[in-house]
Amino acid sequence: MEENNNITENKMGVAPVGKLLFSMAWPAMLSMTILALYNVVDSVFVSMVNSKALTAVSIVAPLQMLMVSLGVGSGIGVNSLIARRLGAKRFEEANKAASHSIKIAAFNFLVFLFVGIFVAKPFAAAYTKDAAIYEYGVSYLQIVTIGSLFVMISMQLEKVLQATGNMIGPMLVSMTGAIVNLILDPILIFGLFGLPRLEVAGAAIATVIGQAAGMCVALYLIICKDHDVVISIKDKLDWSILKDIYAVGLPSIIMQSIGSVMLFGYNAILAASAAAVAVLGVYFKLQSFIFMPVFGLMSGAMPIMGFNFGARNKKRLTTTYKYGLSAAIAIMIIGFLLFQVCPDILLKMFSADKEMLEVGIPALRLISLCFIPAAFGITTSNLFQATGHGVLSLIGSFLRQLIGILPIAYVLYHAFGITVSWAAFPLAEIIGLLYSAVMLVFVYKKEIKNL
Repeated sequence: MEENNNITENKMGVAPVGKLLFSMAWPAMLSMTILALYNVVDSVFVSMVNSKALTAVSIVAPLQMLMVSLGVGSGIGVNSLIARRLGAKRFEEANKAASHSIKIAAFNFLVFLFVGIFVAKPFAAAYTKDAAIYEYGVSYLQIVTIGSLFVMISMQLEKVLQATGNMIGPMLVSMTGAIVNLILDPILIFGLFGLPRLEVAGAAIATVIGQAAGMCVALYLIICKDHDVVISIKDKLDWSILKDIYAVGLPSIIMQSIGSVMLFGYNAILAASAAAVAVLGVYFKLQSFIFMPVFGLMSGAMPIMGFNFGARNKKRLTTTYKYGLSAAIAIMIIGFLLFQVCPDILLKMFSADKEMLEVGIPALRLISLCFIPAAFGITTSNLFQATGHGVLSLIGSFLRQLIGILPIAYVLYHAFGITVSWAAFPLAEIIGLLYSAVMLVFVYKKEIKNL
């Protein structure tokens, strides 16, 4: 790869903000929507095996979420540092941050290789006594964790590309993985074209093969195309660079992992009802259709805000935030209406029986009340990360999901039953909204106002 650190003006500092945000956001929004589709279709196919297969995948979902949290969270740290250094025209430091992404991916893989070998079995055993659910869960979890090297590399390289303003590349990476997975799912799960019927293991293998295909595309883009940063695997480990990466990355990892911890806890609260556990798992699959496009939008907004923060351009930074917030609210309104109007149709996609419908219909309607306030929390959290205040995002997630959702759900569940317990989601989101508003004023006055 040849170095491509030219000193011409970067589009993130000069292009009209509205058009720039759209051009950078739509590829990520499309790829994340396809990713959400793949997650849903994956579960739909698994539900066709039997209800125990769906429950097994729901039980192990928190650990799979934890794996993604580690990869994406550390990638956000890399993304934020690269964007800020490019904005400040400190190109050598941007190159070093990009080069460290591969080392971080390797470390993340080793963590989940350990999980797959030593943690998968006791984890599944802690959540079910049913032999079939246990076997399904262990099989799925071991395959996706032991084979996680591909997705760890992909996630890091996607964030490197996004930090330079390249959103098409990451879209191609995600779409490749998702499409390969979608094609292989029914073939491997049900044993089509003469292949053995692998059921839940087939879904996991399809996931890993899709991730490997996505990684190949990411490596091709990094190696064969020119970028504003240069990755060198020969670079020695620089602890100052790692410190800067994890100043944002570690809070991001913890922040995203909190969602896994919340799901661990909520599954434990609902453990007496297999239908409720399945509904919670289905909800997280369905809500990804709404939240993933918003996260894609934020993937486009974050490097713009980070670049202009580094370049000390307040107007472009705040305009990007306002446009991002408006678009996020619009997406969340659509999602809210969808969950209110046709929750039964959404649940029947997963072969929901009568009991699951009785639990799930009020659940989707109550939980979706959190969507619109969540738009503000997500957008503001993204601003915190873009300006190097990852800890503020972490505290917000902690307030919503651990101090908020779990205690409220526990109290409501034991006082009023399963149905009322779902109100914990919107109640916790109100807590998060108030916190985000206060911290936004603080960051604006301290860091942004005088840019």
